[in-house]
Amino acid sequence: MERDPAPTPEAPCDVPDDVLASQLAYYRARAPEYDDWFARRGRYFRGEEATAAWEREVAEVRTMLDALGLTDRDVLELAPGTGIWTAALLAAGASVTAVDAAPEMLTMLRDRLGSPMLTTVLADLFVWEPPRRFDAVVSCFFMSHVPDERFDGFCALLAAASRPGATIFLLDGLAEPTSTAHDHVLPAQGDQTMTRRLDDGRTFEIVKRFRSGEEIRAVALRHGLSVEVVTTPTYFQVVLGTAG
Repeated sequence: MERDPAPTPEAPCDVPDDVLASQLAYYRARAPEYDDWFARRGRYFRGEEATAAWEREVAEVRTMLDALGLTDRDVLELAPGTGIWTAALLAAGASVTAVDAAPEMLTMLRDRLGSPMLTTVLADLFVWEPPRRFDAVVSCFFMSHVPDERFDGFCALLAAASRPGATIFLLDGLAEPTSTAHDHVLPAQGDQTMTRRLDDGRTFEIVKRFRSGEEIRAVALRHGLSVEVVTTPTYFQVVLGTAG
């Protein structure tokens, strides 16, 4: 059964371009400490019980990803970050084209993996156009950083990058306070942005828009993407589907 990540805002305001610039600046600056979030270290540690739940649910998501059967598939990964999920795609036997707007993230990804099956592309995903169609499109923890007024374009990108019958796999977080740092506050209902803080105290405004499965399915369907949305008990939302 699906758990909606948060109440649906009725009419959120458009996100100014300077917030998108701030979001990119944040992820560029955050690259060296990005993995602390996934490993539940430092400001992201919320106790042993929360860490154990996180790790169980990560394993559940990895099982979903492994079940896709991506061996020898040509996979596009959008916003790969430092390569946490890229590693899983490569381990599954896929060739991966990873596109990110933060050069620092791509440098860490290449240093981490160094695989001949990996191609990296530095590009702004809000304007990037895929050079070909892929067997699968994967994006982990980027969807909630896409504002409402650009979400149609995001789904259009998924469709444009997909061969007929291609696999779609999108992973994101639920609106769970313990998923983020102890000094972060999730956006209120109707808001699309929140303030994020780095270890050195610098703050940045970013997009953070939690969507229900119904919202995601409706927009995806307009672009010929048939998807289902499932959730783990506490932390994750997974969109699984195929391109028409």
